[in-house]
Amino acid sequence: MFPVVTSNISVNSCPEFPDIFFLAALSFRLLIIKFPSSSSTSTSTSPRRCRLFLGNTTNPVVSSTSMTMAPGIGRGSEKPLHFPSPQSLSDWLKPRLPSDSLSAWGLSPGTKNLHNLWLEVSQGETSLDDSSPPTRTVHVATIRILSPTSPTRVLIESHQELSDGSLRHRRRPLSEKMKPGEGIQQAVRRAVREELGSLVPHNNDDQSVRIVPGSYTERVEERLSASYPGLPARYLLHSVDAWVDGLPDGDFSTEEAAEYEDSEDVRAAHKAVFVKKHYWKWVRADDPAAP
Repeated sequence: MFPVVTSNISVNSCPEFPDIFFLAALSFRLLIIKFPSSSSTSTSTSPRRCRLFLGNTTNPVVSSTSMTMAPGIGRGSEKPLHFPSPQSLSDWLKPRLPSDSLSAWGLSPGTKNLHNLWLEVSQGETSLDDSSPPTRTVHVATIRILSPTSPTRVLIESHQELSDGSLRHRRRPLSEKMKPGEGIQQAVRRAVREELGSLVPHNNDDQSVRIVPGSYTERVEERLSASYPGLPARYLLHSVDAWVDGLPDGDFSTEEAAEYEDSEDVRAAHKAVFVKKHYWKWVRADDPAAP
């Protein structure tokens, strides 16, 4: 039933229109008021490219709220899997992976071991699906650093030296696993600080690392994990271009402190394989090795 509507218009004052026509017109108008047109509503979706920036192009400052935040581990509203120890993770994985997979972790050159995966899961950097085989899902910040002297050159990591003495070939830009709730701007600055270290000046205004406006993109890659053979991986890549002050003009290397050195489980951290040294080189942007 429609609500009673008072009006100063008298039906009898319009003898040329029958009462039923007036009531029908009034009812139709009430329907329009009660149910607005669907065109007045909109549905927002997360953009693939983010363009909300503060500052100017010569000294850009990126709003951290304008960038995608890395969610906590797990997908959607599912409760993330928790493993109290590396052994409990091993027991859970064994019936879900090929029999020879776990035995290769940390022994095959360039691979990581079970302690690495457990630390990733316990610190929220990685999630595992409860499936056979499980899928390792990781949010990754990828930074394509542009040369300050030549706009046609970009920086890539050619290879890494691991703590066990093995080498791992990379040929990709600076990349870092994102932490839960971390924005892309935070992840970029942390990645530069951890992997390029003392080469980059740390100013109070933190302008030694500047993200190129409009360069943020997202994409998903699914493939077998190189670090953990036999374990499928799903990488959610959050990519930006950036300018970084203080880098050498030629090839160079940097050393990195032990990964997870601030972990509460010191024993697992000491048994993990970590990157000891990074080797960097500048390549042309159109080089097949460039991202």
